[in-house]
Amino acid sequence: MTTGISSTTNTTAKTAVSAGSSGNATEIASNFTQFLTLLTTQLKNQNPLDPMDTNQFTQQLVQFAGVEQQLKSNDRLDSILSASQAASSASATSYIGKTITADGSTSQLSNGSASWNLTPSRAASKAVITILDSKNNVVATQATSLTAGSQAYTWNGKTSAGMTSADGNYTIKVAATDATGASVAVDTSLTGTVDEVDLSGTTPVLMVGSQKVPLSSVQTIGLSTSGT
Repeated sequence: MTTGISSTTNTTAKTAVSAGSSGNATEIASNFTQFLTLLTTQLKNQNPLDPMDTNQFTQQLVQFAGVEQQLKSNDRLDSILSASQAASSASATSYIGKTITADGSTSQLSNGSASWNLTPSRAASKAVITILDSKNNVVATQATSLTAGSQAYTWNGKTSAGMTSADGNYTIKVAATDATGASVAVDTSLTGTVDEVDLSGTTPVLMVGSQKVPLSSVQTIGLSTSGT
């Protein structure tokens, strides 16, 4: 009889773990009460000639108490995570209407304009800028020069053949060299006004047109220049 009750007790402990995964404190308390009831019954019905090992009794109590403590810790962590996500969402909504600069080489062409920030490591006397569509086809190229430091580059949506490109995502690539012909590294970034915030995922995502920008990639924030 002792073995059967011990098996049921272990099953009760496993049930408590399962219940705790959903954060249901009522289920945890119910299973703990059931555990104590079964343990008491086990003590009352043990074989006098082969009594229950006190070490086993203590081990079962410690095991269940440890499970209960872990479940309570998980509940606290869930609460902290929920609070953190709520704070992050509230912070993200403050970006709406602001102009941001973010890491990335892809920008959204909308109303005949797509912008990037180009930051060469030093002045480049020659820079070939290539614009590619979402299928990685070259749609436009331009030869220019770049000064040292951050500067805006705006594409008007015109292809090399003079056609107007459809709105959508476009990628910029820059091959730059200095006066000696040495290669110059050029950092690219996305600049645009945040229209909305997507809260459907685990972390908020800023929407610049149809371009998704993670909060972690935002470099600068400024007031919108629209209407000025």
